Amino acid sequence: MPGFIPDILAAIAMVGVAYNLAGAALAGRWRTDKSTSVLRPAPEHGGLPSITMLKPLHGPEPELAGKLAGFLDQDYAGSIAIVCGVSRSDDPALAAIPAAAISVVDPTRHGSNAKVSNLVNMMREANGEIVILSDSDMAVPRDYAARIVAALEQPGVGAVTLLYSGRGETNGWSRMAAAGISWGFLPSVLIGLATGLAKPCMGSTIAMRRATLDAIGGFERVKDLLADDNAIGMAVRELGLKVVVPPPIVTHGCIETSLAALAAHELRWNATVRMLDPAGYAGSIVTYPLVWGLAACAIGAGWWVPFAALLARLALAVRIDLLTGRRTAPLWWLPARDLLSFGLYLGAFFTRRVDWRGARLHMAQDGRMTAEPETRP
Repeated sequence: MPGFIPDILAAIAMVGVAYNLAGAALAGRWRTDKSTSVLRPAPEHGGLPSITMLKPLHGPEPELAGKLAGFLDQDYAGSIAIVCGVSRSDDPALAAIPAAAISVVDPTRHGSNAKVSNLVNMMREANGEIVILSDSDMAVPRDYAARIVAALEQPGVGAVTLLYSGRGETNGWSRMAAAGISWGFLPSVLIGLATGLAKPCMGSTIAMRRATLDAIGGFERVKDLLADDNAIGMAVRELGLKVVVPPPIVTHGCIETSLAALAAHELRWNATVRMLDPAGYAGSIVTYPLVWGLAACAIGAGWWVPFAALLARLALAVRIDLLTGRRTAPLWWLPARDLLSFGLYLGAFFTRRVDWRGARLHMAQDGRMTAEPETRP
């Protein structure tokens, strides 16, 4: 084997080390940067816009009732209504819907994206001046609504989206999934925001005024897209408006109970990112320094290469956990999590079909998809 190959692998690992150290530094900056905290709080009395929160549901989830209740239990003096939608009258999620929420049960299908189809059906009950969409697995703090309204009041802002971290809610596999979000995905978005390379709009939260939603063509515009959240953000920017990312960081409840479930979920995520940004996804191969460090060491580089990579990864994981206020997973799981992440990263290059919400989706290069009929459990 040529003698320069270990040096090349070591150099790739060092790029990854720099990336992870930058992520650790920028995570602290995001927490304290004045630019993310100057959003003035909404007035305490009168004049507050009404809010409709949309929660598309599908199937049972641990702690779903508590999460939904958290969207109603807000320190916000204006009107808040929550609309929960399902497509089947026997959906177990119906049992978790709070009594104060509006339930929509409608099997009418609009396009290939089942979640968006649900949203289209739910919109007939949405009367708020501000519409806030968030995935069913999100948990939020009590200042969630007030911060979103404050952000939307800033000049030129058309939509608000929020960062999210992972929290395991079932067993060890769910904590492993949470580690992938908190120690992998979240730092990449923080770095992207700091460098201006990322323009996120995420299902954790998408908030906009009803007039803005109407101006982009409503949810019908994205009914056949897998990455509906990203497409909504692009549509808002096409109007000449900004999509901003203020605090807080909300929580994604991970419910995977097996390696197969974790792999299926993350392959869908990775394949979606690869489809949206092929060059960026390919370039992110340098963000796995421990993998490259181990490979370099195995063929002749010094032990210091994987050691430096491990230290950088641990520094980032600890910084993110401090930022979110909880230990995502045991730190000694991190090498296994990185090896798994790298394998799923490679797997996305060969993925053309994904399983999502009971349907088998066929992905096209333009971001659209077709779906086979939904399967009942």
